[in-house]
Amino acid sequence: MKTITREAAWELLRKYNKDPFHLQHALTVEGVMRWYAGQLGYAHEADFWGIVGLLHDIDFELYPEEHCIKAPELLREGGVGEEMINAICSHGYGHVDVRPEHLMEKVLFTTDELTGLIWAAALMRPSKSVQDMELKSLKKKYKSKGFAAGCSREVIEQGAEMLGWPLEEVLQKTLDAMRDCEARVASEMKML
Repeated sequence: MKTITREAAWELLRKYNKDPFHLQHALTVEGVMRWYAGQLGYAHEADFWGIVGLLHDIDFELYPEEHCIKAPELLREGGVGEEMINAICSHGYGHVDVRPEHLMEKVLFTTDELTGLIWAAALMRPSKSVQDMELKSLKKKYKSKGFAAGCSREVIEQGAEMLGWPLEEVLQKTLDAMRDCEARVASEMKML
């Protein structure tokens, strides 16, 4: 299996992404994926899960209309292996024909949109943090269709179904994952 180091992945991501919002999202999804790897018995694959999360939107900033279509080209140029490319592109299922099959791909598919919604909810809080966010308030924001309207509830629910988890479990686990990585993401963002 052809792999790429975390440092090389970060460099590759930054080659195509300059917007702090996109970089923060990539770091957040990386942290969430690492957390899930540990929780689901894949700690030995945490680097792979994390790098998939870090690179999942590599083409989105420059090529939003070709999201997950342009990615393979950019990733191959950066030395990323086919297994990782497939995993990354699977989060665009519905837009591309790469279906999430592996548990890791299903987690990415589900949590990508959800991390955006949770982060938007955190920004509404006085603390601007997920640390003091409760599931009850997250569920309220989730149910408000006008809130973070760009975050597809349909995709999140489809992902929860793929995973075979109740939506509430997906919300709680992803909130826990974001709590776990929030300080590391903030620290890395300060170094930009």
